[in-house]
Amino acid sequence: MQDFIVVIPARYASTRLPGKPLADIAGKPMVARVWEQARRSSAARVVVATDDPRIEAVLQPLGAEIVMTRDDHSTGTDRLAEVVEQLALGDDAIVVNVQGDEPLLPAELIDQVAARLIQDEGASVATLAEPINDVETLFNANVVKVTRAMSGRALTFSRAPMPWDREGFREPPQMLSTDAWLRHIGLYAYRAGFLRDFSQWMPAPIEQLEQLEQLRALYHGHAIQVALAEVTPPGGVDTQEDLERVRAWFAERDA
Repeated sequence: MQDFIVVIPARYASTRLPGKPLADIAGKPMVARVWEQARRSSAARVVVATDDPRIEAVLQPLGAEIVMTRDDHSTGTDRLAEVVEQLALGDDAIVVNVQGDEPLLPAELIDQVAARLIQDEGASVATLAEPINDVETLFNANVVKVTRAMSGRALTFSRAPMPWDREGFREPPQMLSTDAWLRHIGLYAYRAGFLRDFSQWMPAPIEQLEQLEQLRALYHGHAIQVALAEVTPPGGVDTQEDLERVRAWFAERDA
């Protein structure tokens, strides 16, 4: 398989959990746990992209490769685009974006999303999804839904429950009749050339309405390949409750 690189954007500021990348998890900062997990994948390189010297300081003793980026990026994708330039990656290089708050992300999913993009030479992006099997999740606006073509490429993404069951949703459903609905998993593989272009585009109108950055790629005519995740990923760390859950997982594992 073609080599690929993992980039972990790590921003110190966080609305819900300030200093989240440095939150302690069983004696190590969270960003170090994410870096260790990413190194279990088949990636040729694992790079942490940060704008904060405190994050750099905790990772240097571990031997992590670090790229210091600007502090004015509005999105993690823009930070990735800067990394592509700093590392002088070729346009065909594959870059997997692993969020810095995913210390339990299975390494096999990193390999899977990279492989899916490599297999579909006409796609600019690859990502993952899993079936939705309960009504509450489908109608939750915080859960992003995706629909796919027969080729596996994304048709669209939305926070709305889609596809809409014209007959079945006339009344609020109590259960779902099929597994036709898919939840998007926010793990991405990109071609480096796409990241260069993406950083120059203005946000698309549909992107601004849904607040979903991936719609910018579809708006500009780029294909996004969507694979069904081989394993179910544990949730990331968005809240203090999430952090305690992850701490408990490590405590139980190390007991």
